[in-house]
Amino acid sequence: MGLPEERGRSGSGSRGQEEAGAGGRAQSWSPPPEVSRSAHVPSLQRYRELHRRSVEEPREFWGDIAKEFYWKTPCPGPFLRYNFDVTKGKIFIEWMKGASTNICYNVLDRNVHEKKLGDKVAFYWEGNEPGETTQITYHELLVQVCQFSNVLRKQGIQKGDRVAIYMPMIPELVVAMLACARIGALHSIVFAGFSSESLCERILDSSCSLLITTDAFYRGEKLVNLKELADEALQKCQEKDFPVRCCIVVKHLGRAELGMGDSPSQSPPIKRSCPDVQGKLKEKSKRVQPQISWNQGIDLWWHELMQEAGDECEPEWCDAEDPLFILYTSGSTGKPKGVVHTVGGYMLYVATTFKYVFDFHAEDVFWCTADIGWITGHSYVTYGPLANGATSVLFEGIPTYPDVNRLWSIVDKYKVTKFYTAPTAIRLLMKFGDEPVTKHSRASLQVLGTVGEPINPEAWLWYHQVVGAQRCPIVDTFWQTETGGHMLTPLPGATPMKPGSATFPFFGVAPAILNESGEELEGEAEGYLVFKQPWPGIMRTVYGNHERFETTYFKKFPGYYVTGDGCRRDQDGYYWITGRIDDMLNVSVREKIGPIATPDYIQNAPGLPKTRSGKIMRRVLRKIAQNDHDLGDTSTVADPSVISHLFSHRCLTIQ
Repeated sequence: MGLPEERGRSGSGSRGQEEAGAGGRAQSWSPPPEVSRSAHVPSLQRYRELHRRSVEEPREFWGDIAKEFYWKTPCPGPFLRYNFDVTKGKIFIEWMKGASTNICYNVLDRNVHEKKLGDKVAFYWEGNEPGETTQITYHELLVQVCQFSNVLRKQGIQKGDRVAIYMPMIPELVVAMLACARIGALHSIVFAGFSSESLCERILDSSCSLLITTDAFYRGEKLVNLKELADEALQKCQEKDFPVRCCIVVKHLGRAELGMGDSPSQSPPIKRSCPDVQGKLKEKSKRVQPQISWNQGIDLWWHELMQEAGDECEPEWCDAEDPLFILYTSGSTGKPKGVVHTVGGYMLYVATTFKYVFDFHAEDVFWCTADIGWITGHSYVTYGPLANGATSVLFEGIPTYPDVNRLWSIVDKYKVTKFYTAPTAIRLLMKFGDEPVTKHSRASLQVLGTVGEPINPEAWLWYHQVVGAQRCPIVDTFWQTETGGHMLTPLPGATPMKPGSATFPFFGVAPAILNESGEELEGEAEGYLVFKQPWPGIMRTVYGNHERFETTYFKKFPGYYVTGDGCRRDQDGYYWITGRIDDMLNVSVREKIGPIATPDYIQNAPGLPKTRSGKIMRRVLRKIAQNDHDLGDTSTVADPSVISHLFSHRCLTIQ
């Protein structure tokens, strides 16, 4: 693997060191000693020992971690069985098959009853408006989850059923997904920024029998009438001969008219106004309260159902290999893939990555800014933090509303210690300069993280120097919806950081770099990033289409999981993600690539239409190439203005 030896350096890690050597190495930063002293993994040597054991003895390594969780029945047979080679038969991965557990029981009941964390805050909820806040303890969350589990069972939802969830970042979203997990139903969460067509497509693909949504919400200044979009989606389902029998609606914008009491255990949570934001709240009260259409016989109010529900609910004990949820990738080439994660392996992996990558300690306040509609929110807003008994911030708003100070004022307000966001947000906030950041204390921050795409060195340096005041290690994490959790990442107290590098593999991860012929490359190299053996959090299949699963991830290089990403390994063994392999065009002289492979036309572009997870939408590029403005559903595009620019600057072609 070529991991570097631990380097002895003076200083607190606040200064980068230029490393000497042929060709010149990238600048690197050592972990601050004060972080290393209390870290779960305090040195690079210790990381290397743990990683070696995790890949050489995965059954023993993960078996020890599994003992920290509750299993109704133990694993009766092999701890791990798998086949990564399509030439040897069907691709399969089984961790602890035959053992039974329930992830909701492990993240809530055990924390409340065994670990006595019932009064600990699970989530500080921060609404779109700064004055809209509440908090919910582990005990209160358990009660609400049990109530809603009973609601779902009363609606006929059983183990194995699929439930679609289309909601903004409100506590009821967490309650809904955990309630599904409690009764063994699969949640399929659709990002609330997606269109009715996207929602319909996902409901149909997994035959969801129930939808949970919200009346409406504000995202910054923008009103999103979610119920209207949900109605459109259900109408489309009806037209395609798949009527959804029930839609449960949270009254979110209309909470004030409910007149609920002041108990945060009641649903919906109370929004308590701070005196200094009364003016802003009065201003907001003038905003549009959309008319909500109501479909008798289908629509039901969340709060009415909860009032009638009992607050105890026996969990459904599930096999470790039973499916936990479906999450659809954005579909850069067409039909989205329903990524399936399972109960046992996913639980172990997100709990372990959360603990070590963020160096979690009991007193931490963790904030992942990702929406739960993405895998980052599933793993590091809900399941990972709760599995560790963490306190987290749940944020409904956006970084620039009501002003560009918002993130840093929230950091100070809740004394956030570990902060995890996307390079896109960092680059956006960089444009406004240092002052909006530096006028806030940020003294509580200890670890910073990035997710979603490789972070460019300029943004990394700003994040480190300005946001982290040169004292917070940055964990630049590489992973995918399909992997369930972090794959390549620094550890805060152990890994010398290089701006832009995802550094080294997490425990249980065995990366390799292959050339086009499928040969493993040693030392410094660039090629296809693959993984040689399974980790507990790996997806198990594409919902309803195992052949697509095998073709997409295992067919190109039999014996390996193929990420689809290009990767470079430097002379120190650090991994650098270079981008999607299938998004790259071999631009060269005609003599090199030949007339057949020479593009007919080349159009310069300042940017390409990408999904929010960074995948280029090639079907949209094909439409632009054909000058066809009938693009279909483009709600998954991160920046629609790119499409307009590409059409308006489209190169002339001979028809």
